[in-house]
Amino acid sequence: MSTTWWSQLSKQQEEDQDDRASKSQLGENDQDIQKLPNDDPDLSPGELTFEEDAAGGMGRHLGITSCTLLIVGKIIGTGIFSTPSSILSSVGSVGASLMLWVLGFLLSFCGLFIWLEFGTMFPRSGGEKVYLEAVYKKPKYLATIIFAANAILLGFSASNCIVFASNILVAAGQSAGRWNERGIALGVIFFVTLLHGLTPKTGVLVMNFLSIFKIVILVFVVVTGWVVLSGKTRVADPYYNFRNAFAGSSTSSNDYATATFKVLYAYEGWSNVNYVMNDVRKPVRTLKIAGPLGLGICTILYLLANVAYFSAATKTEIDESGVTVAALFFGNVFGSVAERALSVFIALSAIGNVITSTFAAARVNQELAKEGIPLPFGNKFWASNWPTGKSPLPGLIIHLIPSVIVIIAPPPNIAYPFILDVEGYPQQIINFFIVIALFYLRWKKPDAVRPSKVWWPLAVFFLAAASFLLVAPFQEPANGVGDTPPLPYYLYCLVGIAVMFVGVLYWAAWRIILPKVFGYELVPRKERLDDGTFVTVFSNKKTQ
Repeated sequence: MSTTWWSQLSKQQEEDQDDRASKSQLGENDQDIQKLPNDDPDLSPGELTFEEDAAGGMGRHLGITSCTLLIVGKIIGTGIFSTPSSILSSVGSVGASLMLWVLGFLLSFCGLFIWLEFGTMFPRSGGEKVYLEAVYKKPKYLATIIFAANAILLGFSASNCIVFASNILVAAGQSAGRWNERGIALGVIFFVTLLHGLTPKTGVLVMNFLSIFKIVILVFVVVTGWVVLSGKTRVADPYYNFRNAFAGSSTSSNDYATATFKVLYAYEGWSNVNYVMNDVRKPVRTLKIAGPLGLGICTILYLLANVAYFSAATKTEIDESGVTVAALFFGNVFGSVAERALSVFIALSAIGNVITSTFAAARVNQELAKEGIPLPFGNKFWASNWPTGKSPLPGLIIHLIPSVIVIIAPPPNIAYPFILDVEGYPQQIINFFIVIALFYLRWKKPDAVRPSKVWWPLAVFFLAAASFLLVAPFQEPANGVGDTPPLPYYLYCLVGIAVMFVGVLYWAAWRIILPKVFGYELVPRKERLDDGTFVTVFSNKKTQ
């Protein structure tokens, strides 16, 4: 009898140890996730449980430093070097341009804390996919498929690959031909795909290094701007742009909406950790620290860099030069030779952004495949961590394909500004529905666990801005043609809406039309892959 009692006690201790080890891997032993809101079946996003969704891959390997750099590396791309000129051209004055950069920070700040509330309620990889699924449950999978259409078809990294290629050619003293620029851009996206897919630890190290490099470059720009403003350089009048700073400001709402999209594109990345939460140690605590820290670092550098830019070149010079304000800054302060060095800086910043955004996009694609959405060759392969068992190379390939198409197909001089616009519009639609979901959950589930809770006026402000940015682009711009001639100024809005409508059609075909025509119903089941990843798989069951 005593032997039986001792055996039962030993068995119970072993089970407790296994349970503690499992919780340690998930971060729960640190009181990081004390009570999961998705224990409530009404709030559970998708078919997989929290533990099943977090299984597989490299485990939780990203700490506060890596997550902060993940945000910084995504935000600081080429936007701060290339877009200040086009923003100034759109709104017509230095003062209005600087105010838009402040507005961009305020909107990003509001968005960050909305996403913090959702991210700490649902600490899973996938970002908006998870939050939409938790609220918009009917029709089932409609929100997932619409988000998937946007994430896959418009989630490419082509623009920064093109920027890297063009700047490397400038630095090498070569002219950009039709195919040498595209060839280099293709080499970049293939390199990044293999880097993350085959050597994931090296990919994270390279990603962190380039993020630190970008901070150093912007600090150099800011310090140089202070020297220019002190009057100790060859710039004759560094305060010229700050006198009558608002003279010539545009009165067209379309100009401000389009310029705001560009500013928000430059700030894009504050939600980057939300997409990779399954890789994050102590995800709730880490997200609450890394999010504000990463955005704060970038905002300070952005605002001071703009002041530095406008101190070194007049508005007339910027309008007539045909080059970026960053190039004018380096040229006017250091001479023409420095412009070539700037090309190297921009190229490295661009490839750093590609590495960072690709890392997150692959995890989102993997989460979509894990949810069971129909993909060519079945979703199990695309949900796996093949071939290493540590990193989602199939998810990277999903990201690779549209990137290659965009790099090859359109003319680069038209493609880059159009891509900036067309990526921004569908995101505003998603943002609109995310904020509506926030208020719905506050009303429907007031007692749900919210480790971070956004102040509701910030959410209202973000919702109002998203609404404005959905309507204003259809207003005719002051110049009548927009910034992507010969394309119509409203085309990017229609393309964005069309992409989301493709998602609706895809969902209808998968869930309604094909089952009705061929007489079957979709029955979900869960499978565990060899690498430990759990995936939802649908089988067709014949109806009577």
